[in-house]
Amino acid sequence: MHQNYYFLRQLTEHLRPLLTGLEVRTCFSQNKDELILGFASAQREFYIRALLTSHFSALSFPSEFRRARANSVDLFDALQGQVVQDVVQHLNERSFYLRLSQDMLLLFKLFGNRSNVVLYQQEDPLALFHKKFGADLELNPLRMDRPIPQNFEAFAAAEGNLRQVYPTFGDIPTLYLEARGYSAKSLEVKWELVQDMLEQLENPIAYYLIKLEGKTRLSLLEAGQVQQVYQDPLEALNAFTRGYLTETGFERQLEQTKQQLLKKQTATQAVLEQTEARLQGLLHNRSFSQTADILMANLTNIPVRATEVDLYDFYTDQTRLFKLKANETPQKQAERLYRKAKNQHVEVQQLEEKLERKLEEAIVLEDALQALEEVKAYKQLKEYLREYAHLLTTKQQAQQEIPFRLFETEGYKILVGKSAQNNDLLTQRHTFKDDIWLHAKDVSGSHVVIKYQAGKVIPATVLEKAAKLAAYYSKRKSDSLCPVLYTPKKWVRKPKGSPPGSVVVEREKVMLVQPENPFERKI
Repeated sequence: MHQNYYFLRQLTEHLRPLLTGLEVRTCFSQNKDELILGFASAQREFYIRALLTSHFSALSFPSEFRRARANSVDLFDALQGQVVQDVVQHLNERSFYLRLSQDMLLLFKLFGNRSNVVLYQQEDPLALFHKKFGADLELNPLRMDRPIPQNFEAFAAAEGNLRQVYPTFGDIPTLYLEARGYSAKSLEVKWELVQDMLEQLENPIAYYLIKLEGKTRLSLLEAGQVQQVYQDPLEALNAFTRGYLTETGFERQLEQTKQQLLKKQTATQAVLEQTEARLQGLLHNRSFSQTADILMANLTNIPVRATEVDLYDFYTDQTRLFKLKANETPQKQAERLYRKAKNQHVEVQQLEEKLERKLEEAIVLEDALQALEEVKAYKQLKEYLREYAHLLTTKQQAQQEIPFRLFETEGYKILVGKSAQNNDLLTQRHTFKDDIWLHAKDVSGSHVVIKYQAGKVIPATVLEKAAKLAAYYSKRKSDSLCPVLYTPKKWVRKPKGSPPGSVVVEREKVMLVQPENPFERKI
């Protein structure tokens, strides 16, 4: 009800003695959709902050306001030095205006997501705050009262239809009446219920911040779950605006963060699929070098200027058709194919490297989304945004190095830290309680993590390969055998103030392995 007619009536009644006689000293904007008005006399100051966004609009009244040194702009220059003479509430309308000296009028039109502030001299519009609402120039603040017959005769003629007789009630008064069985009552009882509620709306004993249908609302009625009670409408509106922005700002920012990560995850997955398809195509199709080998082995069997020929393919042990160029000798074609084969080899190597990078990115994004699910409060969100800032920027130079190497085997992902600092990032940011954590025993080395899969037991072969990696990326790389400890990550903790990469491990098991990278291609 913070923009309800009945609340605005109370608000303007309280604003009148506070504003009358004050001079407009400043009027500016330093944030999009926000207008700051500063009033003052020799004894005191008063500020109005009008937040008029597309999803939320409200007034608030800060006790002081410090203007930013940059990125602010003066507005409504004609207001400067004008003195407030009156605060006028429109009848049955969600708007009011300030009457100022020199026939100036400042209209506050509080129509939800179409709210605006308009400056007039007499009845002529001078300036709009939101220029996108050009039709507001047609409004006349001196002619915006809306008389509506609201006696019993009009109520009876409308058969108790609240929207026809009391269009300014809004949803909370309607819900308040329904909670008292309004729809089932006779016309006379309905009228009595409405009159009783009107007495509360026109002469409220308090202003309530309530929780209604999961949302924080400002109300003149005790509806929903009452959170706080105020005696002053300005204090109530300040508290509501502050609480609403904190609550919805958190939810909106949380959702925006999630969507941003999901968008990156989708893009990364698309690149992964494209790269994998291209790589498989190159690896499984007959290579250029094989075709060149067959041509060179069959030079005497190829007619001059032939465009196609059947030749024996000793790679597949069968005869197949080869397409040729009539204006090119078989030797030249083979030479060209060998060059292509060299380029093909380079492309395969580049695709493999790209595939590895994208797999690493996919894991980082998956971990970030999983960590986001644990964020339940604004303070946690601030810490999360600080920690994952590198994922939430579109600037390539702001991207941080991925802190681990990635290996895959039997459907399991194995992550290996790249340095002491990256070990911390891997263990603290990309590892969860059921992942298996490994490390070479009693020497420095990389943290190694096997990502857990719900409902599955990690095979011994996967555990052994991860242990070999932990030994290989440690100071015991040259030993013939290396003891490697392993345990679920929930038994690994980092003491406060400990050096990079240092952790305390509990309930660990030990296995003995040969230090090697089992994923390296053997030559």
